[in-house]
Amino acid sequence: MLHFCWWLAAGMLMAAAGQTGEGSKETASVQPAYPGKTWPGKEPGEVGLECQKLHAFRDFVGGRGCVVRHGYLVYTWGDFARRGDVASAAKPVYSHFLFKALEDGKIASLDEPVSRYEPRLNTLNPDLGCKDRHITWRHLATQTSCYGVAELPGTAFDYNDWQMALFWDLLFLKVYGATYENVDERVLHPLLTEPLQCEDSPSFLALGTGDRPGRLAISPRDFARFGLLYLRRGRWRGKRLLSEKYAVMAVTSPLPNAIPRTKAQPAEMLPGQRSLGSRCLPDDQTDHLGSYSFLWWTNGIDREGRRHWPEVPTDAYGAFGHGGLRAMVVIPSLDLIVSWNDAKVRGREMENEALRRLVAAIR
Repeated sequence: MLHFCWWLAAGMLMAAAGQTGEGSKETASVQPAYPGKTWPGKEPGEVGLECQKLHAFRDFVGGRGCVVRHGYLVYTWGDFARRGDVASAAKPVYSHFLFKALEDGKIASLDEPVSRYEPRLNTLNPDLGCKDRHITWRHLATQTSCYGVAELPGTAFDYNDWQMALFWDLLFLKVYGATYENVDERVLHPLLTEPLQCEDSPSFLALGTGDRPGRLAISPRDFARFGLLYLRRGRWRGKRLLSEKYAVMAVTSPLPNAIPRTKAQPAEMLPGQRSLGSRCLPDDQTDHLGSYSFLWWTNGIDREGRRHWPEVPTDAYGAFGHGGLRAMVVIPSLDLIVSWNDAKVRGREMENEALRRLVAAIR
């Protein structure tokens, strides 16, 4: 695929609004924009980015994606408009709808027991004191529910795709009243992707209704719109899609290192429990590394005192799937967003190097 050092969008600049980060002197006069039906575009140099260094970043990352600065689409590579499954990078979209449900009064609080919506949790694991009756929305949205493992809810971190399926089903099927077949039309589109004017038809049915419904298919450029919503703290073109309180809390509340990783001793789950991804039992994919905030990854410090992405501004946060192959990252202090899919990136060292190369493109 061709890459572009600039993107000529149909239409003129959108009205400037919202939160921006600190820019270089070269970009002081650039007014931040929002995309409409298409993205307003500028060349990298107009927003303080060096094209040759963006090429080096692109070559390291591979795949397909786009870079956004000050709300302008300034660099693309590969088929950045193609919708695709983003795996675990979808999880911040789930927490977005949790905060939206809280804001709209659909749930009482983050600490409401979810047994209200799934009464069978009240009698699950009697040999463990029916511990699952104490699972709350907060536990599910921080992967500390300990669903499927022996610890009590809130006492350990367990990155667990069975738990995530329970969360998705309770939130979208019970709280929002959708079905697998109509969740796009009833929830995803009217409450998020239509207000963002997404161009490439995102869907919670990445693999169809018969294969792990709830997995998100989205293009890199549409995923960047979601990142821009959080960069602008929940505001979109003069309207508030999510309160600033929740938009900020979602990306600035990493779990403390005092919360241990699960010991992965299996516990009973509900009959017929599905998974959104992993088939492993018990499921224990990673530690939180002091950097996990309501299903977003942040640039925190782990138990050994190591920064998650040491060569990246500390306010960075992102959504990652398949260990980095699919990602969307926001760096507020640089007013910068990057989104990629089908990349070569794997693990936080490669994530750090990719983001280091991107930051190095700023002059």
